[in-house]
Amino acid sequence: MKQIIECVPNFSEGNNMDIIKQITNEVEAVDGVQLIDVDPGKATNRTVVTFVGTPVEVCEAAFRAVKKAAELIDMSKHKGEHPRFGATDVCPLVPVAGISMEETVEYALKLAQRIGEELAIPIYCYEFAAKEDKRKNLANCRSGEYEGLANKLVDPNWKPDFGPAEFTPAIKKSGATAVSARNFLVAYNVNLNTTSSRRANAIAFDIREKGRIKREGNSLTGKIVEDENGNPVSEPGLLKCVKGIGWYIEEFGIAQLSFNLTDITVTSVHEVFEAACKRAEARGLRVTGSELVGVIPLQAMLDAGKYFLKKQQRSLGISDD
Repeated sequence: MKQIIECVPNFSEGNNMDIIKQITNEVEAVDGVQLIDVDPGKATNRTVVTFVGTPVEVCEAAFRAVKKAAELIDMSKHKGEHPRFGATDVCPLVPVAGISMEETVEYALKLAQRIGEELAIPIYCYEFAAKEDKRKNLANCRSGEYEGLANKLVDPNWKPDFGPAEFTPAIKKSGATAVSARNFLVAYNVNLNTTSSRRANAIAFDIREKGRIKREGNSLTGKIVEDENGNPVSEPGLLKCVKGIGWYIEEFGIAQLSFNLTDITVTSVHEVFEAACKRAEARGLRVTGSELVGVIPLQAMLDAGKYFLKKQQRSLGISDD
């Protein structure tokens, strides 16, 4: 079987379509690669790009796109709602067909090394490509975001896996990039009838697997509960394999719940939607809609359709077309 992988880089530009087009042109210029989705966000000032193809060609397209992004995007001037620390913030590879995760990791590490050495961009490898446990979680690698990168680079515990470990003028512009091999991820946002990012965050914390930090008394201002080692204790959320935050989207004039579903065989999109509706209602709010960022497997949409048909006590004996 022909080996196929997917690459889903996130670029820290969501407003200037000329810059986005120049980056995606680099992807489309590589034979054996198909660009399948470009999803810019104004408030997040971030664009999610999805392309697929054979591994060597996908890695070449990814390298060219990262290089172009570093040329065109100045992180010292970047503002946006989404956590970020680089012009190409993340660059994950996903096995699609005919290739194992172990093989995909090998390609991810080669790509990470090439970007670090040839483009002099600090690289942190996460998820299956991580070289130590604490780097498996993207949030850990990106903690402090761009504003904390200068201090992070000189911290021996957070030395980049590849690339320079100093905040040079070039890195001040490009920032750092996180590279990984991971399973298919669904990015899914849920709209609320509020402008409060605080209330949206509270709902996201109710739902996401990580939950929230446990506090004594008041859930916002109370003293943080710590374990015997002095580490904060967390109260788990409702759904496994779900990451989430709340934010205000100026272009929509509403707050959103922004979720990453890291394994839809464990928690489906429609389960997240239902949980969002229930937790919003419990807080006196309503869900007013939702949106996908990037692509989603067809089966996930079919499962959602059948779930809601069954809930409406309607027949499931309909065509999948």
